Amino acid sequence: MTILQTIILAIVEGLTEFLPVSSTGHMIITQNLLGIPSTPFVKAFTVIIQFGAILSVVVLYWKRFFRLNHEKAEKGSSNIKKFLTKWDFYYKLLIAFLPAAIIGFLGNKIIDKLLGSIEVVATMLVIGGIFMLFCDRIFNKGDVHTKITKKRALFVGLFQCIAMIPGVSRSMATIVGGMSQKLTRRAAAEFSFFLAVPTMFAATCWDLFKLVRDGGTAALTENAGSLIIGSSVAFVVAMLAIKWFVDFLAKYGFKAFGVYRIIIGGFILIWLLTGHSMIMFD
Repeated sequence: MTILQTIILAIVEGLTEFLPVSSTGHMIITQNLLGIPSTPFVKAFTVIIQFGAILSVVVLYWKRFFRLNHEKAEKGSSNIKKFLTKWDFYYKLLIAFLPAAIIGFLGNKIIDKLLGSIEVVATMLVIGGIFMLFCDRIFNKGDVHTKITKKRALFVGLFQCIAMIPGVSRSMATIVGGMSQKLTRRAAAEFSFFLAVPTMFAATCWDLFKLVRDGGTAALTENAGSLIIGSSVAFVVAMLAIKWFVDFLAKYGFKAFGVYRIIIGGFILIWLLTGHSMIMFD
């Protein structure tokens, strides 16, 4: 990849990681438009710079991310109960993280095949977009809460598994998962951001392991500059996008993102069905 291609991919990643439009889907679309071949290194690159964007959460929410629960456990509680009470926030993150970790590990080969399909991305953009037109009406009923319980964390984690299909959007799946458990849009979005940190860290480590295992150490060394530039650009752009998104989502909901997804996904499907190539620049 050229430096320009690296920067373009990183900007797309930073802008879309926290929006419910599928950052992975947009990366695949951009990669196709730029004519970048889907090599093992390029696949690893897209995951690694996603983690660069995710680190913006740690910086923006560091006071809430690095925190322990100072409330005392119930009198007479076991040492394990006291430990879990103290580390309550991270315990709930672990509960939410485990479903995707297990399914991702078991279904890794299938997921890798799907990542190479622009048709799957476009189809899921449209399907997800149609769903988003109505999800506020479906889930924004009755009492809403801001507290993350273990049950709510588990449901968010189960919904995150759906996002392994490229084009679904991890952000959308986890926020909707939270809303299905009566969380406010803001609370669901913020927990979605926190959950992204262990999820993307694990995905980054796994992709690096596979690349090194398959003899890609030289590719990592030769492209270290691209990885640093890409991660840095994604980090900065994501910081600018994240706060805007939380305020926008809390105020207006998902409908605008649904319309965007339908337009983009529908255009790509029509473009491909009429025999055109996605490669615009090569």
